[in-house]
Amino acid sequence: MDDVADLAAALAAEARDANERRALVLAGDRERGYEALEAALDSLPVPITSTTLVGPEDRLRCEQIEGVHASELLGTTRDIVAIDAHDGLRPNALGKVVGAVDGGGLLVLLTPPLEEWPDRRGSFDESLAVPPFALEDVSGRFRRRLVDTLRDHRGVAIVDLEAGRIADDGLTDPAPRFSEVDADAVDPPSDRRFPAAAYEACLTSDQAEAVEAFESLRAAEEGSRRAVVLEADRGRGKSSAAGLAAGAFAADGTDVLVTAPDARNASEAFDRAGELCETLGVASSVGPRHVETTTGGQVRFLEPAAAVDAVGEADVVIVDEAAALPVSRLEAFLAADAVAFATTIHGYEGAGRGFSVRFRDRLAGSDHEVTERTLVEPIRYAAGDPVEVWAFRALLLDARPPVEPLVEDATPDSVEYRRLEPAALFADNRLLREAFGLLVLAHYRTEPNDLARLLDAPNLEARALVHDGHVVSVALLAREGNLSVETRAEMYEGGRVRGNMLPDVLTSQLRDEEAGAPAGLRVVRIATHHAARSRGLGSALLERVREEFAGDDDSSVDWLGTGFGATPGLLEFWRENGYRTVHVSTTRNDASGEYSALMLAPVSEAGQRLRDRHAAWFARRFPALCTDSLADLDPDVARAVLRSVDTDTDADAAPPLEVSDHEWRVVGGAAYGPGLFDVDPGPFRRLIVRYFLEDPGGVDLTPREERLLVLRGLQGRQWPAVADRLEYPSAGQCMRALGDAVRPLVDRYGVERGVDAALEVRERFEK
Repeated sequence: MDDVADLAAALAAEARDANERRALVLAGDRERGYEALEAALDSLPVPITSTTLVGPEDRLRCEQIEGVHASELLGTTRDIVAIDAHDGLRPNALGKVVGAVDGGGLLVLLTPPLEEWPDRRGSFDESLAVPPFALEDVSGRFRRRLVDTLRDHRGVAIVDLEAGRIADDGLTDPAPRFSEVDADAVDPPSDRRFPAAAYEACLTSDQAEAVEAFESLRAAEEGSRRAVVLEADRGRGKSSAAGLAAGAFAADGTDVLVTAPDARNASEAFDRAGELCETLGVASSVGPRHVETTTGGQVRFLEPAAAVDAVGEADVVIVDEAAALPVSRLEAFLAADAVAFATTIHGYEGAGRGFSVRFRDRLAGSDHEVTERTLVEPIRYAAGDPVEVWAFRALLLDARPPVEPLVEDATPDSVEYRRLEPAALFADNRLLREAFGLLVLAHYRTEPNDLARLLDAPNLEARALVHDGHVVSVALLAREGNLSVETRAEMYEGGRVRGNMLPDVLTSQLRDEEAGAPAGLRVVRIATHHAARSRGLGSALLERVREEFAGDDDSSVDWLGTGFGATPGLLEFWRENGYRTVHVSTTRNDASGEYSALMLAPVSEAGQRLRDRHAAWFARRFPALCTDSLADLDPDVARAVLRSVDTDTDADAAPPLEVSDHEWRVVGGAAYGPGLFDVDPGPFRRLIVRYFLEDPGGVDLTPREERLLVLRGLQGRQWPAVADRLEYPSAGQCMRALGDAVRPLVDRYGVERGVDAALEVRERFEK
């Protein structure tokens, strides 16, 4: 083990001299790996408190974290992080821990022999073996790719423990590097409102500009709502900048509330805030989660759920590692007049691209004036750090779709439909980067685990439209259903069956034990290059997928399906492509902040039967859901949901319109006379649901009237709230408007169909 100790010492010395990081791979038997790791740690002048082991067992004297809790390292820095990959390596965990290694530090990987590792199966592989597939159906391409990158990249040392030799010493012999920061780059702005010390503590001009951006939040004190967004790759000092700004605010007597997925994620911010307040001589109490000043200010940490409730109490709210929080929670922080979000660009932490893809639209639509800064200059390690370069390539953290000029002329007539076989993606790095990069930038939940799924999962397939050899539209597809009687029974009785999202919901929640029998294909992701959108490419790709899988061969399926955070635009897109809604979740999705819609498109008789019965069941239960779990569903989403339920035949999914003579008098009385909706909402709701399901021609209601039908007629919201939302002058005006909106429904479904009671009430009040 002396050779390993000497190698670790040489790597650490070179890393310190270059202000870079190095990686050390200990490949072989697990026990030998830990012996080598202990020898390496003993050779280094690093306190054990600065070392973290990420693995299933507490084998060392240092801090130990299981891989599933790797998020705890976000926002922290460590001198050494060792990852035990013998029981399976989760790509997400690797992506999160790499960024925690500080400049001059080591990333240590304990792996099986590298030649054998791709063929080993671990806990992550078990998660990819979704029924009806087995563990042996999971491939090892992701690990093979990982091994190849470890061998190819500079700064990565590899020790073959089985052969007792150093396969690669990882030493790069870098040229001398001057790391001093140009003092002029961090001179305080002449018109600054923060103390000069806040800027003098900055290490780069990027960081100083980020601190200055926080000064804009002071405008909130003058009645203007402001927001700041800091984006950066790991190690650029965004958390430190946030901490310096927080300290500057507190020194001026401001109450600053800081939140993050975990208190550890905000440790850097609190360190910098406390140091600044001590430098300024105003610190009365400095702790890891609370800084108080003699001026009456403070910086305090609260967990996200508690922070949402306390937004109104704070002067300034700072959300660190924002990308790791659900979009719905991020949106709740917009209740603050002064709020800042610091987020990682290429880390896919937690909710992945939810911040940049989904939340940024919400922020732009708010009444906050937004100041944005992107930090590029590394602080914790030098630019071109070998470990960062390796991690970006290995996990495709910097994957990008083709540049715009290559695909901007793409049309449905110019593209070629292509199967993206995992073997082809593994062999063609450009193709893999384009396809995966398109998924990353177009969808808010794509993460490193998805790269492994794309290469290894037996239930996943990918299809693309290619323009001049470049990916312009891509779909990630998951095979579902075709489950055995035993598996369907297990699911029906409450057992958790991996994968099979649509059959699981239809079976376990909606109590249809036969839902898992037909074979299906769920569209997990679909993305089109932004330079070629609105040309029908997404629809063309879905049509080609339908044509491929609607045949009679072994690859054919009974249904196509999808599930997504419901918005009017997305519901309309899928409806135009032949998909129909069969369910809306009763809780909001944590990541998107929206209710999820499930939609099916049959491609066989079995699929048709499945879709039809669930569409009918959904249409019948939707009115009751609107007054309960979906009482806060956006009315435009509700309109689009109902219009996407019906089958291709006229109102086939609509429940029978059962309205008694007395109920026609109640509804007709409200439409034509002095009757009131409030005395019996039931028949009104049945008419409203029929209207949206059938969407009949000749009934010309405005969007405002339709929203009124949803808000009051289906969801039962109170008159004053409805009047306020729809901008009616009064609740009374709103009540009269509902009667006017119901009138054409009485004519359509009562008078035109010869219902005597409906005809009588209209004639009586139209005299």
